[in-house]
Amino acid sequence: MRFGIVILPGSNCDHDALHVAETIIGADVVTLWHKETDLKGSDCVIIPGGFAYGDYLRAGALAKFAPIMEPIRRHAAGGGLVLGICNGFQVLTEVGLLAGALMRNEHLRFICRDVHVRIEQDDTPFTSALSLNTVLRLPIAHGEGNYVADDSTLDRLESEGQVVFRYCDAEGRVTRESNPNGSSRNIAGICNAGRNVLGLMPHPERCAEALLGNDDGLGIFQAIARSFAPA
Repeated sequence: MRFGIVILPGSNCDHDALHVAETIIGADVVTLWHKETDLKGSDCVIIPGGFAYGDYLRAGALAKFAPIMEPIRRHAAGGGLVLGICNGFQVLTEVGLLAGALMRNEHLRFICRDVHVRIEQDDTPFTSALSLNTVLRLPIAHGEGNYVADDSTLDRLESEGQVVFRYCDAEGRVTRESNPNGSSRNIAGICNAGRNVLGLMPHPERCAEALLGNDDGLGIFQAIARSFAPA
């Protein structure tokens, strides 16, 4: 399979994602510059973390106008996989590939630390290598990670199984204290109705090998690769 790593002006996690996909997973990897209009045969497109176009207007707001976004829209519409991590999640909501929006953290401070998230769905191409209710320890680094949506949208996401990751404590309990940014219903990541587009605020690419002291994020990349493995 082939991963395509999008590089937007201000991306700073593109090489982390490239390293995991190429060196740890052993997949073919291409980089996709923001001005390109060809996904170069990518099976899974990753929009990485960072500060696309400086996030000067609003996180992800300018990135939606990048030329690379139109082929990504077509890729997603055709069932291709798209993974947005942190700033990439923000971009996917701005582009309209995922519901809701990411707002300033509730306490108005940038957060950079490990958090725990619980796997709420194990039937997506991104979580099929993980078990339901598994708790992962993943790092976050964001100032606008507060996921918001109106109640009807939140109810639909819940009822249709589109809430994929939820902030919790180390034992898997979903509590107010385990929510680092004020996200509605402790939501840390969601997918689209087709389950082929996923956005999450934590960074699995930053904890995908034992050398770093934590490989909890590896399962997400393994799940993606497994979804393209020969039957």
